[in-house]
Amino acid sequence: MTNFSPDPNPLRVLSFGAGAIGTYIGGSLALHGHTVVFLERPPVAAELQARGLHLTLPSNVQIVNSPMLAGTLVEALSLSPFDVAIFALKSFDTVAVMKDIRPYATDIPPILCLQNGVENEPAIAAVIGEEKVIYGTVTSAIGRNGPGDIVLEKLRGIGLSGSHPLTERLVQALDTAGLNAHLFHRPADMKWSKMLTNLLANATSAILDMTPARIFAHPGLYQLEIAQLREALSVMRAQGIRAINLPRTPVRFLAFGVKWLPTKLLRPLIARQVGGGRGGKMPSFYIDLHSGRGQSEVDYLNGAVVRFGARLGIPTPANQVLNDTLLTIARREVKPDTYSGKPDALLERFHHASKQPWT
Repeated sequence: MTNFSPDPNPLRVLSFGAGAIGTYIGGSLALHGHTVVFLERPPVAAELQARGLHLTLPSNVQIVNSPMLAGTLVEALSLSPFDVAIFALKSFDTVAVMKDIRPYATDIPPILCLQNGVENEPAIAAVIGEEKVIYGTVTSAIGRNGPGDIVLEKLRGIGLSGSHPLTERLVQALDTAGLNAHLFHRPADMKWSKMLTNLLANATSAILDMTPARIFAHPGLYQLEIAQLREALSVMRAQGIRAINLPRTPVRFLAFGVKWLPTKLLRPLIARQVGGGRGGKMPSFYIDLHSGRGQSEVDYLNGAVVRFGARLGIPTPANQVLNDTLLTIARREVKPDTYSGKPDALLERFHHASKQPWT
C-alpha cells in the first residue's frame, strides 16, 4: 500500500453510491486527502464501514479504511457543505433518484454526472438547475467485485466539460489523484463520442448471448454493428456534434473508419479495439440483463439514438431493432432463449425494419 501526498486544495465530495465508478473515483480522491462521503443503502454502508474500500490498481491494492458513509440522503446532507457530488449510477436509476433529491434540490451540491448516455444531465438539470450540472465521462475500464471493491482493468481517463466554475479545479484534483482527467469544451461532443464506444457489440452480445469477438466474426452481425454506428453518426452530424478523441480512446478514427474504410480493413481494427477495451468480459448490457433487475441501459443508448433520430427525421432501424429486442428480453416478454445463439433471428428483424438484404 502506497502513501499518497494529500492534495493541497482538498474537496468535500458526496458520492452517490459505492459502485464501480463511485468507488474508483471517490476512493482515489479519499486516498489523496479529499473528504468523501459515500451514500449507500444502510446494510451496505455498515458493511463498507467495517471492511473499508478496496481499490485494486495496476501496481498495488489500496484500502480506504473507515470510509465516511451515510445510509440516507438526509444523513449525507447533514455532513455538508459539499463542493461537488459524484453521480455515476445506472441511467435507469436516474428518474427515481431525482425524485428523492427534488425536496432537497437547494441543498444538493453541483453534480458531476459520469453516467453513460446523453440524456441524464438534462434530467438532473431539470431538478437542481442547469448551473449545477457538470458533464463527465469515464473511459477507464473498471471491474467490480462487489460494493466498495473495484479493479482498475485499464487506465484511460476521465473527461469533464461545461462552464461550471468548479470544472477546472475538479480536473486538477482528479488528475492529481492519478485518474488522467481532461477538460473538453463541448459537452455534447464528449458525451456522444463516448456513447459511440458504448454501442459497440453491446446490445448484440446481450441479445444473442455471444462474445464481442464472435459478433465481429459474423459477417451479418458486423453489418448490423456498422449500421447502428452510422445511424448514430448521422444523428450527431444533424445536430452539429463532432466525434472527438477521449482520454486514450481514438473515437475520431472509429468515426472516420465507419464512414470511409472498407470492411476488410475496418473489421479487424474495430474487433481489436473492442477486445482490448473489454478484455474477456461480456459488455455492460449483458451484465445488466443477467442481474435479474429486469432493466437495461439499452434504452438510454440505442434508444437515445432512436429518439433523437425521430426528432430530426433520420431513420434509425438498426438502433430501433436492437433497443426493442433487448428490452423485450429484459422485461421477460419473450423467452431468453428466443435469440440466444441465433444471429439469423436478430438479423431477420433488422432486414424487415431496414428493408435491406443481409448476407
